Amino acid sequence: MSEKKRIVVALGGNALGSDPQKQLQLVRTTAEAIVDLAMDGYQVVIGHGNGPQVGMINNAMTFSAQKGGETPLMPFAECGAMSQGYIGYHLQQAIGNELKKRGSSIKCATVVTQIVVDRQDPAFQHPTKPVGPIYTEEEGRRLMAESGEAYALDYGRGWRRVVASPMPVRIEELDLIRTLSDAGAIVITIGGGGIPVVEDENGQLHGVSAVIDKDNASARLAIDLNADRLVILTAVEKISLNYKKPDQRDLDELSVTQAQRYIDEGQFPPGSMLPKVKACLKYVSETDNTALVTSLQKAREALAGKTGTVIRK
Repeated sequence: MSEKKRIVVALGGNALGSDPQKQLQLVRTTAEAIVDLAMDGYQVVIGHGNGPQVGMINNAMTFSAQKGGETPLMPFAECGAMSQGYIGYHLQQAIGNELKKRGSSIKCATVVTQIVVDRQDPAFQHPTKPVGPIYTEEEGRRLMAESGEAYALDYGRGWRRVVASPMPVRIEELDLIRTLSDAGAIVITIGGGGIPVVEDENGQLHGVSAVIDKDNASARLAIDLNADRLVILTAVEKISLNYKKPDQRDLDELSVTQAQRYIDEGQFPPGSMLPKVKACLKYVSETDNTALVTSLQKAREALAGKTGTVIRK
């Protein structure tokens, strides 16, 4: 590759673990795949989710505060920041070890990243993202009355606090991320979709209780960095129609028009492939580039054009 291309890689939950021990094991495999891309000459910028991790932190802090641990209730934005540092540390360490093993001088850095959201985003009026401990209906309704926070039934589990999932507007640390990437570093950023913050009339930032979808955040990052490609890594090698049905059909390529038609037909499940496809459409629509969806294990082959699903205009 004569000229290095910058790619934003969005890591799915399958690349991380639900507890520290499992995560340490999984990130070694993840690191191998990421370093493969760096050694192929790509400038790699990594975004990742934090669902299990931020839930674990939030649950622990809430339990301690409510059960005599004498710790304060921790705001959700701070829980997100903790998860960014914890996941970033594991990824940074694993990638750094893999780079050393291969004799590479490339460095890896984690940036605790804030993403500005619009305080008028309709999502704040309709919180839908379950977080934190599971309660009975009676407990959930009592906590809602006492705190003024929203609680709802998380089907099949119980009542849980729900927070908003607003759209990302601006990545506060964008210039720093770009500087590190330009210097040749592998950058880990927008962990868990970024720490959601709002800007007041004086330009001051303040954390809010919300969760930004990491695929939307990765699309925003790829657009604002002028990345050559958005790569969303998930559990499957290709996007499929009629997924897990006898007539399942894997797709090599999707146009924006085709993808929108399949969305309207309900082809992509809301909790899994739908946000990934929508994020790709946003990136492709706002750039002249293509997006790629594939699995972590097939990332190198997919970037070489041998597999995966390419989304283009």
